[in-house]
Amino acid sequence: MRITRPGAGTVTVSELALGCAALGNLYRPVSEDAARATVDAAWDAGIRTFDTAPHYGLGLSERRLGAALRDRPRDAYTLSTKVGRLLVPHPQGDAEDDLAHGFAVSATHRRVWDFSADGVLRSLEASLGRLGVDRVDVALLHDPDDHAEQALREAYPALERLRAEGVVGAIGVGMNQSALPARFVRETDIDVVLLAGRYTLLDQDGLAELLPEAAARGRAVVVGGVFNSGLLTAPRPGATYDYAPPPRPVLDRALRLLEVSERHGVPLRATALHFPFGHPAVASVLTGARSPQEVHDTVDQLRRPIPDALWDELRAEGLLDPDTPVPSATPSGRTAPAGHPAPVGGVTPSKELS
Repeated sequence: MRITRPGAGTVTVSELALGCAALGNLYRPVSEDAARATVDAAWDAGIRTFDTAPHYGLGLSERRLGAALRDRPRDAYTLSTKVGRLLVPHPQGDAEDDLAHGFAVSATHRRVWDFSADGVLRSLEASLGRLGVDRVDVALLHDPDDHAEQALREAYPALERLRAEGVVGAIGVGMNQSALPARFVRETDIDVVLLAGRYTLLDQDGLAELLPEAAARGRAVVVGGVFNSGLLTAPRPGATYDYAPPPRPVLDRALRLLEVSERHGVPLRATALHFPFGHPAVASVLTGARSPQEVHDTVDQLRRPIPDALWDELRAEGLLDPDTPVPSATPSGRTAPAGHPAPVGGVTPSKELS
């Protein structure tokens, strides 16, 4: 698994990152053993970047991830968490569940939005306790959609000070939209954007402004949600697109993407996984998993070569704009054959892990 150091910072990322929302019982329970085995499988595959948040299972994801990494060398992996939601004890919560927020856990706490400087410090301190570490490598402002001005005026300067003091190695923003992250890239000195669902085979909204701005300013983008919550793994009626039933035109487009991909002998999920690496700003792709089998499948899809002819046909069929960057199957591109190291996200590989 290739490890890169995007931009001028000291934080490294693996080309695949493990998103740990599922470890917080996203939608359905995951056992302690399964959560640990999932992290172990990611580690054994060479994944060295792990992303979590207080929001995920009301802290359960952070606790499980911290326990799974506890015996690993701290300098050998990159740990990312988020700020913006404080967890406040909810005395009557044991009798309720948190499924309204997507997590199969008892509602022992309430989430309180807080993008103040004090809120950032309190959130990060609580996360360090749950993770059982003395530092995180990346701290991200989590979904400040409705709190943009406070996040820019108060939360961001607090993160900037923490970075200057060495408490965190890199700072940024994680969102399901591209417009506000583009503003952060223009107006602040963030290091990284975690962009979920907005740079995929079905939605290239991030290409309009965010990705060009990030590339021009040397900021890294980690792309999440490459399967658009499932539709790009198995397009069919009943599949979900951005956590809801897909509109018929979107489902039809996904089915056409599937047909083209399979004509070239490539599973659609492999095409979707490789696609973001065509843009020079993309340093890593983040995918979730709730079992070792899901980790293994994702790694297998990353290793699968994607022929240039597949991208050519997607363009010819009008499924990709002619100007949309795609990975190359040549040794200088993302899907270079074994033995021919290729740059990831336009940055130079610093080392590789088997």
